[in-house]
Formats: sequence, structure tokens, C-alpha cells
Amino acid sequence: MPSNDVRTLLQAAVPTAVAGAVAVAVSAGVAGGKGALGALVATVVVVLFMGIGLVVLQRTARSLPHLFQAMGLMLYTAQLLLLFIFVAAFKNTTMFNPKAFAITLVALTLVWIGAQARAHMKAKILYVEPESDQGDKPTNTGPKA
Repeated sequence: MPSNDVRTLLQAAVPTAVAGAVAVAVSAGVAGGKGALGALVATVVVVLFMGIGLVVLQRTARSLPHLFQAMGLMLYTAQLLLLFIFVAAFKNTTMFNPKAFAITLVALTLVWIGAQARAHMKAKILYVEPESDQGDKPTNTGPKA
């Protein structure tokens, strides 16, 4: 994985993990141990889903650049649907607090998306491929005055 891709992944995952730690502490204070467990599970789910999605999107951009935009839209739609299914599946669980889980899941998804957007805005990505090592200047092929 190229260094830009790793940097983008870290710049999205670290703020999400920090926000997850805060969510675990707040949930523990508000809903006890089950709230902390729900927030912890939500943190793991968001970091895994969004991290895997980012890696897939970066590989698609490199190998099939003409499908990048469509793949991005499909990927984010699939991620949101999977997160919705995850919330619905654990709606009535007694293993952890479902409200802490759901609130943390939504909040951390928004943190991830914001951090990823910030990482892309700050990245210095070339829009055109630089010329080869030859220092030749282009010749003027236009009409002479």
C-alpha cells in the first residue's frame, strides 16, 4: 500500500479511534458496563467497515480508474446499508446497551467521513503525471506570426 494511502487510512482511523474511546467513557458513565461494551463494539465495527472500504476504494482507483466514482458511490451505499442492518440486528440485544451502540455507530461514522474528507483535502495528490526525466521543452506547432 503506497504511503499516501496509509497516511489517509491513519488520518481517518486515529480520530475515529479517539472519538470511540471518548464514546466508551461517556457510555460507561451514562449506561454502565453494558453501555461501554456497546460503544466499544460500535467503534470496532466502524473502524473495520470503513477501513476495509477505504482500502477497496484505493485499490479500485489504482486498477480501474474509470470505475472509481461509481465504485465509491456503491461502496458508501453498501457500507451505510450494512451499518443499518447491524443496528437493526442488535436492536433488542441484552449483551450490551443498544442505544449506546447505535449513537456511537452513527457518531463515529460521521467522524470517519469528516476525517477522511480532511485527509483528502490536505493530501498533495498529483492531478497529472509528471513528464519523464528528459528536460525537452515542447515545440510550438502553432502558426508563426
